[in-house]
Amino acid sequence: MSQNGLTLWLVVKMETLLGKSLLELQQIALSLGMPRFVGKQLVEWLYLKRVTSFDKMTNLSLKNRQLLAERYIISRSQPTAEAVSQDGTRKFLFEVPIVNPQTGAPVSQSVEAVYIPEDERATLCVSTQAGCKMGCRFCMTGTLGFHGNLTAADILNQIFFAMSIDAAENRSSELTNIVFMGEGEPMDNLDEVLRALEVMTADWGCQWSPKRITVSTVGYLPGLKRFLEESECHLAISLHNPFHVERQEIMPAERPYPITDVLQLVKQYDFSHQRRLSFEYICFGGQNDTPKHAAELVRLLKGLDCRINLIRFHEGVNQTFSPSNGTQMIWLRDYLTQHGITTTIRRSRGEDILAACGMLVNALAR
Repeated sequence: MSQNGLTLWLVVKMETLLGKSLLELQQIALSLGMPRFVGKQLVEWLYLKRVTSFDKMTNLSLKNRQLLAERYIISRSQPTAEAVSQDGTRKFLFEVPIVNPQTGAPVSQSVEAVYIPEDERATLCVSTQAGCKMGCRFCMTGTLGFHGNLTAADILNQIFFAMSIDAAENRSSELTNIVFMGEGEPMDNLDEVLRALEVMTADWGCQWSPKRITVSTVGYLPGLKRFLEESECHLAISLHNPFHVERQEIMPAERPYPITDVLQLVKQYDFSHQRRLSFEYICFGGQNDTPKHAAELVRLLKGLDCRINLIRFHEGVNQTFSPSNGTQMIWLRDYLTQHGITTTIRRSRGEDILAACGMLVNALAR
């Protein structure tokens, strides 16, 4: 077995501490013959100080550190590559171990995270799967196919690395927001996503407000209801077309999970207070930015406390689509706003390094 293969086996076979709850870490401490309070110490080292090795856990005895290192890994890693856009956006490529479901052997897969600094805020776009199985025709990520789910540790590693560069570079604006909008469908890997969200928002964890985190979905109903029940983070639904037939032509998920069923579910929840509901809407010239589409959007979303983010289409491998022109996007924004739906045009970031919406293909540039 190669050195790289051996490393992958060790990562897969040894249990990971990153992503475990306070209760789980206390149980691990007790199982190793340590006092329960060691679990609380582990929480502080993992999630508040965010150390990358057991050696740095200096208030644990050497014996306890050795016991932990023999049985567990922290599962922190650096990106293998980085690209920086002319607009300041940064994209990081991480290698993650994924177990091949056919052979049971671990393989290394690439995933991307995108760091978007802007004035006094900074947003990190994280991936939840290696590739994606949703197959949206306009999305370059869909061309990768699906290679496996990320663990909570893989997700948190992306976030903690972004936090570490803030500290290392003495940034005046540290990471302020996280969006689960990278590779993959978060609701299709909900167990691990919820684990990561719990670490980020729990009183014993990173203590982030759920208002700083947004989780996206194409409308994957098997996970959506549970997410709405178990998390208070914001929800973003990728809409892109209000008509059933047209939407299923570009988004295969519309067939088993029609947007009307998705809306019927979300209308059962209150988004009028702290939790926000938004709809992502990529604008294709002449295909979903017309007066009939605008009127149907107003009808479809009537009664929902929500907002729409209009996104310019970023041309990639599929030349079937072309972007709306700026004038048409402004018209659509104003029409929707005048009809009671707060609508904004999202500024495109990182297109030159394939970091913009729908462009994540594990490549640093065209």
